Amino acid sequence: MRRAAARSDGSAWPSGGLPQSPRARRLMTPLLEVSDVVIRFPIHSRIAARLTGQPSSIEAVAGVSFTLEAGSTYALVGESGSGKTTLARAITGLVPIEGGQVDFAGRTISGLSEAALRGVRREIAMIFQDPIGSLSPRLSVRAILAEPFKVHGETADLDGKIARLLDDVGLSPHFAQRYPHQLSGGQARRVSIARALALRPKLVIADEPTAGLDVSIQGEMLNLMRDLQRKFGTTFLMITHNLNVVRHVADRMAVMYLGRIVEEGLTDDIFKAPRHRYTTALLSANLKAEPEAASYVIEAEGETPSLLNRPKGCEFHPRCLFKREVCRTAMPEEQMPSADHRFACHNPA
Repeated sequence: MRRAAARSDGSAWPSGGLPQSPRARRLMTPLLEVSDVVIRFPIHSRIAARLTGQPSSIEAVAGVSFTLEAGSTYALVGESGSGKTTLARAITGLVPIEGGQVDFAGRTISGLSEAALRGVRREIAMIFQDPIGSLSPRLSVRAILAEPFKVHGETADLDGKIARLLDDVGLSPHFAQRYPHQLSGGQARRVSIARALALRPKLVIADEPTAGLDVSIQGEMLNLMRDLQRKFGTTFLMITHNLNVVRHVADRMAVMYLGRIVEEGLTDDIFKAPRHRYTTALLSANLKAEPEAASYVIEAEGETPSLLNRPKGCEFHPRCLFKREVCRTAMPEEQMPSADHRFACHNPA
């Protein structure tokens, strides 16, 4: 079974991500384990902060924990500013973490030097959000796909490797001679996927993999990713706000709000019975109402608060239509409606 990771200090939900029982930890060996990760970004010098009364940094990710099993797809969902992309970049070492730990394939990779990370990055690839902008306009598709092999010194039979990559993503060999501006959005996304899979990584982080694509092309990309997962056993960590995409491909999902995971579990369970009021708000905004889902068709009030001024108590309470007085003062504790579903809400759906 797939479950969220336990916090390294054993503490409860309010100061970190959703924990995990010791029995659950014994039942599986995750490919990726994120434990109580904290990420802060400086915004003012200490002197300026003291003079203005503003904080010197913002906490973009506030103690997040989860695990990801090999061969599965895990989705991090939430509105812009929820911290999901920042967390993904931290996993690859592109963003430093201030607290917590990231373990990959049984090895702690957080805090490694650039030289040490080089070997890890061979096994963790990233598909970036912009399908055209993420490809260098100066390079042909052949040069783009050759780059990972050259970086890691695997240049033998380079043309054959590139031809196989193009075939893997459903493109004919003549695409190797094209440049990004000569590609459609769907073709550019296929090239991005091919580049990510060049070295057969164990983990691929896909940041909004269907952004900017027509609905029909979105379906093609999701089916392609699923086929490649079956073929190569690739593990996907998907970053998205599109819940229709999550429902189609993810085994498990975590809902993030202001840098915290507020609900986590099997995707089917959360779609059938969402509990946190932020989750129900996301569902109401992203999905068409279904008769059996009428009880959670609601919307959130207002805008997402600034990280400079986090609300006290439950951080979602200023936007929640169902808040109670306790929501204004106390962070909710974790609840478990089932062994594979966890959330933290004072007044759940």
